Amino acid sequence: MISKEGANNKPMEIIKLSLRNNIRQYTMFIALIGIMIIFSTLSEFFLTPRNLSTLFLQTAHIAVLACGVVLVIVAGHIDLSIGAVVGFTGAIAALLQAHYGLGILSAIFITIGVGALVGLWQGYWVAYRQVPAFIVTLASMMILNGLLLGVTKGETITTSIDFNKIGQGYLPNLFLQSTPKDMIPHDATVIIWVLVIAAYLWMEFSNRKERKKYGFDILPKSLFVAKLILVISLISSIFSVMAFYLGIPYSILILMMIGSVYTFITNKTTFGRHVYAIGGNKEAAKLSGINIKHRTLWIFISSGILGAIGGIIYTARVGSAAASAGVGMELDVIAAAIIGGTSTLGGEGTIIGAIIGALVMSTLNNGMLLLDVGTTQRLIVRGLVLLIAVWIDISSRKKEV
Repeated sequence: MISKEGANNKPMEIIKLSLRNNIRQYTMFIALIGIMIIFSTLSEFFLTPRNLSTLFLQTAHIAVLACGVVLVIVAGHIDLSIGAVVGFTGAIAALLQAHYGLGILSAIFITIGVGALVGLWQGYWVAYRQVPAFIVTLASMMILNGLLLGVTKGETITTSIDFNKIGQGYLPNLFLQSTPKDMIPHDATVIIWVLVIAAYLWMEFSNRKERKKYGFDILPKSLFVAKLILVISLISSIFSVMAFYLGIPYSILILMMIGSVYTFITNKTTFGRHVYAIGGNKEAAKLSGINIKHRTLWIFISSGILGAIGGIIYTARVGSAAASAGVGMELDVIAAAIIGGTSTLGGEGTIIGAIIGALVMSTLNNGMLLLDVGTTQRLIVRGLVLLIAVWIDISSRKKEV
């Protein structure tokens, strides 16, 4: 029989457990809001619709890449080649259109196929030849950089206007004809806004009902409602900016679809559970019957596919492919995943967290550029943020032991 005192303490224990299990994600949410508040006070241009829309465009490809890298890190590996994959696949997409006259859709599908082959190549060496992922992806980075230089021949390949809409364009109105000066929200963006909130509410209530059904602990109603209000407010603030400017960018729409699919994969599928099991305890996963080699192969194929999609978005945003494309981008992607709560020790991480991490990094960079902060200082700040994120990861794990 549970005492009255024990019953009263249970909600508090649930709250503490929830905070402990999600401390890094909550920290990043708070950090993101804090960073935005700081930059908004220091620069009058930061919170303008134009700048925030630009910020979202700059974040899209990094967030897409981070979704794939999350699975790699969760499984206990690393992918140093993701920046080279972006540069190489972006050049392939541009080359297929400019030199071979292929249509946009054909070029996109072939480019994604190339990304999958790169992932297959890397996954084979890691999974079936037992070569450490650090070495395999480092070698792939060198190989792909060499191929990129050979494909572009050191020249810049310009992409078509229609292709550039993928990285620069916005979803048009469905019924209304308006401009930002009219202060009339874009109807297509408003529809997606409502659908996103509805989907989020359905997901939260379904999860709560399922946990209650099986006797798992759930948050008290007051805290649950507070969480819903906070997340809906964040979603609304982002969508309102896009709705009253030019609408939702195509690249953000792609990110939303990829983020939704990968969130479903990680939370609701056997494959996702296996990935977390492999990263949490490889030996236990093997003894439980998980085909680690097969899962590892598909983790890297997934990263290669998203690398190609990120390469397409990035190339479309800058409007060209060059031999220097993607250089150093792997650092931003890995940092986004880790800052978003993906553990460097494996077994822990979320897709939403990685997207928030990408937004944190882009917000820092964007805000410092508006304040005319030098490259030296920007790199130092971003490095310190990454260091603090890893420290939080290690510290939280030590407390759990």
